[in-house]
Amino acid sequence: MQRPASWLVTLVILMAISACQTRPAPGPGWNTIDSFLYQLQRADPDRIGKTAFDLAVVTLSTTGNSPDVIPALKNSPGGPKIVLCYMSIGQSENYRWYWQPEWEQNPPAWLDVPDGIWAGDHWVRYWDPNWQRIIYGTAESYLDQILALGFDGIYLDRVDAYWYYQEQGRESAAQEMVDFILDFTEYARKKHPGFGVFPQNAEELGIRFPDFLQAMTGIGVEDLYYGYPRDHEPSPAEWTAEREVILDQWVSAGKLVLTIDYTAKPEQITDAYTRSHARGYVPYVTDRSLGRLRINPGFEPDKSSDDWALP
Repeated sequence: MQRPASWLVTLVILMAISACQTRPAPGPGWNTIDSFLYQLQRADPDRIGKTAFDLAVVTLSTTGNSPDVIPALKNSPGGPKIVLCYMSIGQSENYRWYWQPEWEQNPPAWLDVPDGIWAGDHWVRYWDPNWQRIIYGTAESYLDQILALGFDGIYLDRVDAYWYYQEQGRESAAQEMVDFILDFTEYARKKHPGFGVFPQNAEELGIRFPDFLQAMTGIGVEDLYYGYPRDHEPSPAEWTAEREVILDQWVSAGKLVLTIDYTAKPEQITDAYTRSHARGYVPYVTDRSLGRLRINPGFEPDKSSDDWALP
């Protein structure tokens, strides 16, 4: 029996409504980013907002707990910005909002020994459910605060903590780090489709675990060209080349690769920007302290990568 034409129209309308309800909302324009700022100390949203950087990595404290700061920064006078919130997941920090003073004498099971380099930082057993509940899953958790304040994504530090535990004989350390990140990535995107997730360093996890690479928006890498093991000095050439091979696979997968080098020498700054852009990475050269808004002469954020290329 032939159905009336009105039935077909109704079906089309219902299918369109269903598609709109289930289709993820588009995320920020990650593929349009050609400059970024990384400032964790003394970050002033008004000053950052006057710059033309496409992306800014700042901390939760930058907002002053105001729901107005991040939306204003995203639509700032210097131009629209994508804003990521820094969050350490492989170490705890005794200057963050969640820290309890009594933990120094009576540590929870997830809290491990001090880092030994960065004062106030401790290794954490990141696979412990109690640490993970601090990171995500409740209205008071780290990630949920970030989501509520309007950030476009998160920038994850100490993903490389798995190295530390792997060296101590925990064979499952890498898989547990990947599972942890994938779990809260799925959680975040159910609340905010298109939410960006960027691990810092440990880029090899994207090669070892293809599902991890697929889920990540991009990656940040430190010291690729300058800063390891000392600031203002070239990183070992072989070490750099090995990392580039891995990072090129992130680029081929359509992921945004952010590079952070630590030097103040003009010729090294030029070299870091040039080499990064040649491989499709997005560079930033700054101070190890990440304590100032640094704009490198000749590499201002309103210039295109073509403007930065050497003759």
